Amino acid sequence: MTIKYTGLLDSVWALVIPGAVPVFNVILLLNFFRGLPRELEESCFIDGAGHLRTLWTIYVPLSLPGLATVGLFTIVGHWNAWFDGLILMNKPEHYPLSSYLQTIIINFDFSQVKQEDLHKLEAISTRTSKAAQIIVGALPILLAYPFLQKYFVKGIVLGSVKE
Repeated sequence: MTIKYTGLLDSVWALVIPGAVPVFNVILLLNFFRGLPRELEESCFIDGAGHLRTLWTIYVPLSLPGLATVGLFTIVGHWNAWFDGLILMNKPEHYPLSSYLQTIIINFDFSQVKQEDLHKLEAISTRTSKAAQIIVGALPILLAYPFLQKYFVKGIVLGSVKE
């Protein structure tokens, strides 16, 4: 109802804003930054660096594993949120890909298919077409994961709670 009354219904912001800052990711990064030694910041200030310089030269390079982990969680979370697209979008042409693929899997209209194409479709089982749609839907995540994999395990371990 909040999204409806703010006028964000049927826009891409309706999908982005509600999941912009997940609490789990905040806790993960908070624990990650608590694990970094304070002496690094102090040594930068002694050398004459300001807050921005310290952020970009010390904290951003050290936080790449944590940021990559949070990025991967965010990408997968938004990508798998097919139900959000069905709720927050009124027109099927505005659906995100995962919502669109879900609607195709559930209700495919054979009345719009031409007669000569219908014979070709009869040769393909519904199980095969559903599997192909799932592969198409999972492909972007499968392509992104190998680039983030080296940071993923490191980010989980570094951001975990330490005793």
